[in-house]
Amino acid sequence: MDNKQDLHYDIFRKLKLGEVVPMNHDEYPRLTEVVSRTMRLVTEMNSNARDVDYVRKQVSEITGNQLHDSTTIFPPFYTNFGRFTQFGRNVFINHACSFLDLGGITIEDDVMIGPKVNLITENHSLNPSERRSLITSPIVLKRNSWIGAAATILPGVTVGENAVVAAGALVNRDVPPNTVVAGVPAKVVKNL
Repeated sequence: MDNKQDLHYDIFRKLKLGEVVPMNHDEYPRLTEVVSRTMRLVTEMNSNARDVDYVRKQVSEITGNQLHDSTTIFPPFYTNFGRFTQFGRNVFINHACSFLDLGGITIEDDVMIGPKVNLITENHSLNPSERRSLITSPIVLKRNSWIGAAATILPGVTVGENAVVAAGALVNRDVPPNTVVAGVPAKVVKNL
């Protein structure tokens, strides 16, 4: 069966697989529908946040996955899609973080994320004729990693177990386990 005719081969699967998705794709309205729902839920959550339990409940609704009681997210919290983000146990996310997760974000147990961190799994082609297409690649934050304030992690990056990303770093390649990276672009500055 041709992939276009396969009912399981839809725009969401193409995004998860990292395939190029042009904005004129015939299923793009389905993506826009989920993004609009997420925008509404994120706005409601950030406007009405009363405590961490409320935020945890709302993020569970946004992602479609129940967050563990040990996970804490401080608002405001932003995501454009939400459905492709997975949270482990004992995760801490500080204020004003932004997750663009169409490519998938996995946050393992015991991860700490500082304020104003950006996790970006989405990109566009350098080719001007394909610029309005989405290209995605997942981000993985391995167990016990720590992402410092205002760091930005770009598509396709895995941050290794126990690794530290310094505040303000721009991470465009994998971070080895048990290291500290810093700078723009981030480089290993210390082994732990």
